[in-house]
Amino acid sequence: MSLEFLDWRRKMIIKILKRDGRIEFFEKDKITEAIFKAAQACGGKDKILSATLADLVVKAAEAKFNDKIPTVEDIQDIVEEVLINEGHAQTAKAYILYRERRQEARNINALIGETSELFTGYLAEKDWGVKENANMQKSVNGLNNYVREHFTKKYWLYKVYPKEVREAHESGAIHLHDLGFFGPYCAGWDIRQLLTDGFGGVAGKVESHPAKHLRSFLGQLVNSTFTTQGETAGAQAWSSIDTYCAPFIRYDNMTYEQVRQCIQEFVFNINVPTRVGFQCPFSNLTFDIKVPRTLADQPVVIGGEYKEECYKDFQKEMDMFNLAFCDVMLEGDAKGRVFTFPIPTINVTKEFDWDSEVVNAFMNITCKYGIPYFANYINSDLSPEDAVSMCCRLRLDVSELRKRGGGLFGSNPLTGSIGVVTINLPRIGYLSKTEAEFMDRLKSMAILAKTSLEIKRKIVEAQSEKGLYPYSTHYLRGVKERTGEYWSNHFNTIGIVGMNEACLNFMNKDITTDEGQAFAIKVMHYLREIMVEFQKETGHNYNLEATPAEGTTYRLARLDKAQYPDIITAGEKDVYYTNSTQLPVGYTDDIMETVRLQDELQFLYTGGTVQHLYLGERIEDIEVCKKMIKKIFTVSKMPYISMTPTFSVCNEHGYIAGEHFTCPQCGAETEVYSRVVGYLRPVQNYHKGKKEEYRERVKYVIRPEQCKDVK
Repeated sequence: MSLEFLDWRRKMIIKILKRDGRIEFFEKDKITEAIFKAAQACGGKDKILSATLADLVVKAAEAKFNDKIPTVEDIQDIVEEVLINEGHAQTAKAYILYRERRQEARNINALIGETSELFTGYLAEKDWGVKENANMQKSVNGLNNYVREHFTKKYWLYKVYPKEVREAHESGAIHLHDLGFFGPYCAGWDIRQLLTDGFGGVAGKVESHPAKHLRSFLGQLVNSTFTTQGETAGAQAWSSIDTYCAPFIRYDNMTYEQVRQCIQEFVFNINVPTRVGFQCPFSNLTFDIKVPRTLADQPVVIGGEYKEECYKDFQKEMDMFNLAFCDVMLEGDAKGRVFTFPIPTINVTKEFDWDSEVVNAFMNITCKYGIPYFANYINSDLSPEDAVSMCCRLRLDVSELRKRGGGLFGSNPLTGSIGVVTINLPRIGYLSKTEAEFMDRLKSMAILAKTSLEIKRKIVEAQSEKGLYPYSTHYLRGVKERTGEYWSNHFNTIGIVGMNEACLNFMNKDITTDEGQAFAIKVMHYLREIMVEFQKETGHNYNLEATPAEGTTYRLARLDKAQYPDIITAGEKDVYYTNSTQLPVGYTDDIMETVRLQDELQFLYTGGTVQHLYLGERIEDIEVCKKMIKKIFTVSKMPYISMTPTFSVCNEHGYIAGEHFTCPQCGAETEVYSRVVGYLRPVQNYHKGKKEEYRERVKYVIRPEQCKDVK
């Protein structure tokens, strides 16, 4: 057999790649038939000519693709070129129209099939994504949201973002959060603005005068949260709620029971599943406990009017408000269930009165349910006025905004996040041979994240101008007047997942080792440098966050395992990645060991992070709880912690301390509660990855002897 024949044989087009990914044998007759149909549409009748033109198509394809397999689209493009080059313009035009009609028919059939699969996947719970968000429950509203989100994701990925961003997300190199929502991520709103303006500001929608009474103000707060939740994907945050609400109590001469009733109505209303997907709004409230310096001498606002008194004059009423709030949260709902929202954040300062009645009340709800977050301002160079608590992770350092705005914002919480992108660190660790290669790959992924976030920012700002987010733009109108943009205070957020598995794949040592710790800290410092570089380049705020990644830890691990079967992940029954720079969930039951290993890492985040201390059951002694929190904040710089005891709820017998999947009294199935990422939900609502993480988790043990030196 001659070499010429072998070379000719090698260049022959033998197979073709179909649109659905199948590879089939190449058939020239199909090209002849397609050309002849196009010719007939123009009055042509010469099938022999069609066959001759098909031969030219095959020859051109063999020259172009050599030994590669062409796609159907590749061959069709060559057909168009041959028809035009051979002087058959009319036939070429007919062929192009034929292709377009066939494509439209395929698109319609694909859309019908895709929609049908979505309905089936949701109703039969075949897709793990049905439980991606534990705050959602299966419902017709959830079905509608599931279908809508799917097509919104397609729009972002195929109409908005460039190919390289889309491919990075779809392959699992990065994760673009909240693709199912066409808007910004999360936002903090200004209670003082609501006090002075009242609820409304959108043409054609109901409006309320500024509130004169506590009940009406809390109602406006609920309505504002509901409306802005519809315009953002994530959390809605309000700061200093106890400070701002206190004057209403004195002006209305309210009793404790009256205050408690108002707060109970507020808490029940805020937990109603009014959000898309049959969710309740994700809400966060920051409590000052004591009037902060920035508000102490500010005149109080009642009914939209400034009064003679200042907020520092209402500490007694502030205490009453906080005691009533804790009382309502401690009781739970009619079945003894915890109120998932609002998540209260408590600012712990050096002046924090650990022995006050109010602090004891917050400790009671901490010991029973683990409801609050505690913000560390004891062992830190920050003060509560410098940071605004946002959702479950995003901690915004407003001092960055002061550098841009000349102190205009103060404790003004009109900040948030435009969007979030998480980088898959384990894959980088798996693919990299040297530290330099690891850092290069990391920088490349960060640049893709920046590209997507800058595009999203432009779209959100442009659509704000066109009225797509009417309530948000009403509340942000002052920012627009000062800066020229509605969302200039909001950050571009970049996060990471799986530092522990990245260390294992890269150096075969986990994050608990000296080598793993040193490498993780080095990576964090490099990421901080990248954030500064991006800020200088774009003029926009960037932050580095330990993204909650409720579904991302599972999605990325599954994608990696499919592409790289020997990659190291967490999980035995189901795979997942350890969150951000956290320790492996089964590493230790020693709280102070965790603090030692996490202190420096968590302090390096410029966005937000939290150390959840998962406990086996409720803490019986609030003094032990207080001492542990005080100890952690005294010896570490960790910005946020939560104490998260496991508990169960029986439909008949209510609250049960600890993990009991069946009620000890009646044997009925219970709901077992723990913190899925930033909020408390039944373990039964978790997706497979989070259930596996829960199964592997070692619960922390509080050792009183570790706090014996705490006074």
